[in-house]
Amino acid sequence: MKKLVKLSMIALAASLVVGCATNGDIENLQGQIDGLKTDVAKASSDASSALAAANDASSRAAAAEAAANRAADAAQATNDKLDRLFHKTMMK
Repeated sequence: MKKLVKLSMIALAASLVVGCATNGDIENLQGQIDGLKTDVAKASSDASSALAAANDASSRAAAAEAAANRAADAAQATNDKLDRLFHKTMMK
């Protein structure tokens, strides 16, 4: 009977130790999960601001392309005018 009581006491002590360790592990995991949630929120925020910056850069590039096309058209018109003037001068 004493042997059974000793074994039950050891089993009870072991179960208490295992239970406490499990609670500590759960708290540790919960802390890690909370940290990951913060990291995910920051990454999402960074991605949103990167998307906004990319959209802004895209619109600026489109405006620059339009300005370059207008400048090229003006240069071509000027070259055509100069060519006509040169040919007119050569015909005289």
